[in-house]
Amino acid sequence: MGVDFGYPGQRLGLPQQGPGSVARFGRRLGAVLIDWVGCQVIAYGLITGGDLAAAGNWTLGLFVALSIVTVGTIGSTPGKRILGLRVIAEGGGRLGIARVLLRTLLLALVIPALIWDRDGRGLHDRLARAVQVRI
Repeated sequence: MGVDFGYPGQRLGLPQQGPGSVARFGRRLGAVLIDWVGCQVIAYGLITGGDLAAAGNWTLGLFVALSIVTVGTIGSTPGKRILGLRVIAEGGGRLGIARVLLRTLLLALVIPALIWDRDGRGLHDRLARAVQVRI
């Protein structure tokens, strides 16, 4: 009790506020929701032809594909880009494809994303040695 752990991202050498600081939960959740809804609209309208029962599996598949391709190439999904976020490696720079795959597959399982550390990173980011930052 009474121990000061500093601000989120301090252990990682990130600034407390502004560009490069650790993204807060609300923005991260908003970005995932934007991406999920976009994938759901595509699955429902274009792939399944309006079959709501089949759209769920397609939505998850599209979400995984979207995350792997966009985080692996530009470092952010459309939802993250809209909300000003980017995924980087702990030491800075881009994630390698193996770490992007690990992060995305863990994110698709949902549970790892619900377990956070004191820097506000989900278990999926921690295991992939990644951090979501503001841009």
